[in-house]
Amino acid sequence: MAARLRGGALRALGWRAPSRGLRSSKPFTRQQQEEEWRRRNRTALGYIAAAAVGMVGASYAAVPLYRLYCQTTGLGGSTGRGSESLEEMRPVRERVLKVTFNADVHAGLQWNFRPQQSEIYVVPGETALAFYKAENPTDKPIIGISTYNVVPFEAGQYFNKIQCFCFEEQRLNPHEEVDMPVFFYIDPEFAEDPRMAKVDLITLSYTFFEAKEGQHLPLPGYQ
Repeated sequence: MAARLRGGALRALGWRAPSRGLRSSKPFTRQQQEEEWRRRNRTALGYIAAAAVGMVGASYAAVPLYRLYCQTTGLGGSTGRGSESLEEMRPVRERVLKVTFNADVHAGLQWNFRPQQSEIYVVPGETALAFYKAENPTDKPIIGISTYNVVPFEAGQYFNKIQCFCFEEQRLNPHEEVDMPVFFYIDPEFAEDPRMAKVDLITLSYTFFEAKEGQHLPLPGYQ
């Protein structure tokens, strides 16, 4: 069902999957496949960015587009999926990964925001729990909303967040401080991807923005 919904959203934006009815007489090399993959993602990003420019209203109206981009490309990781198959996962014990955490606050948001741990070690196929802390040091309530990113970008398709605070409004009352959990896992298929053979470090970054009119959340760029 989720795949059909994502496919419908992309078709609505004008993106179409390449026909599978024709096959080239020469198979694509891995480099050609990766170039084609990047080209399709740039095409999808172009439609999404164009739609974002035409949007009016609240700043956080751009959040569904950002979420759509991350879900369709996989570069920013994915949220709220895969929990049904957790019991079937088998940890890849010999593939230890270091996950570091980063926190940023947009200049327009008067919050203090930081990760509660600088790093943890995980293996593909095993769940992990991390925490961020947010504080409103002002004398007025403020609503914030966050975006996230995973680096290296190619590892994002394997980074699954079962529960997190991204894309949701977070209201902090004056001088309130809250803990924000991130429950995640690295897909076991990470260990089978030759592109990930030299990847031992993954960074999860969150950026909080104030949810107000006139400010659009940025779409992630390409490296």
